[in-house]
Amino acid sequence: MPDGWLPQARRAPCPNWDERPPGVAVELLVIHGISLPPGVFGGPWIDDLFQNRLDPEAHPYFRAIAGLRVSSHLLIRRDGELIQYVDLYKRAWHAGVSRFAGRAACNDFAIGVELEGTDELPYAEIQYRVLAQATQAIRARFPDIGLERIVGHSDIAPGRKTDPGAAFDWEYFHTLIGRVDEGSVLHVG
Repeated sequence: MPDGWLPQARRAPCPNWDERPPGVAVELLVIHGISLPPGVFGGPWIDDLFQNRLDPEAHPYFRAIAGLRVSSHLLIRRDGELIQYVDLYKRAWHAGVSRFAGRAACNDFAIGVELEGTDELPYAEIQYRVLAQATQAIRARFPDIGLERIVGHSDIAPGRKTDPGAAFDWEYFHTLIGRVDEGSVLHVG
């Protein structure tokens, strides 16, 4: 099996993953939004959550989530840093109870990308650019992920999740993906 680590990402392997079911192809990309504590950017808290070392005493909000065993394949911080926690060929635990096109258990056939942000605040320009480049690299490995198979967490868990929220500019993101697909170079930084 090919290497499922993106060379442009900082590796931060986490324990919250398992094998995908036999014969299940990756054909969905799910975009999430995350901030820990809510509305706070930076700091070690997202890494700590995915590494199962979140201190429940560090913030009152953490008491309810410190015991969760969750992960994502990728995180894009506000400054554009790309961090990878799980090999793309493995199943990360990001979607939870979910359904896409009549299929349940989206973690089985999806890749999850977290954007550091909230539903209400605009995401940073650099995040869109890094996301477009990461999407290109993912789609090169998993060609079944067409544009119609790039969705928000809210699309696969309606009523339960709202991210990446109204602040995520899907039209702009699709424009960037089109530029990348056409061979234009997006300069990050």
